[in-house]
Amino acid sequence: MITGLEDIDVKALDDRVAVAGQIRADHVPAIAAAGFACVMMNRPAQEEYGQPDWGEIVAACEAAGIEARYVPMSDRASAMQALEGFRAALAEVDGPIFAFCRSGARCEILYRAALG
Repeated sequence: MITGLEDIDVKALDDRVAVAGQIRADHVPAIAAAGFACVMMNRPAQEEYGQPDWGEIVAACEAAGIEARYVPMSDRASAMQALEGFRAALAEVDGPIFAFCRSGARCEILYRAALG
């Protein structure tokens, strides 16, 4: 459990990647404090009504000194681009990655595919 993220389900996939459901900008300081170097969103911005604004999360990442990456996957057409984006993050980010989507499932699928 990450202090400050008790209200969301975080799943560590390995020592480098954790996935979760939707976060808010006020979660970012806890994510940074836990040692993550990057927050990656794997859902399209404005996918559903009431979804936190990606721009606010990016601003919170900048304030916390960590990277923000937008790697959305919404359907089969965007899956290959998202897969390449996840692979790029694994290769380029120097430190642990915190990926999120609506439930965390999409992130885990992309992660597993990126490894294979």
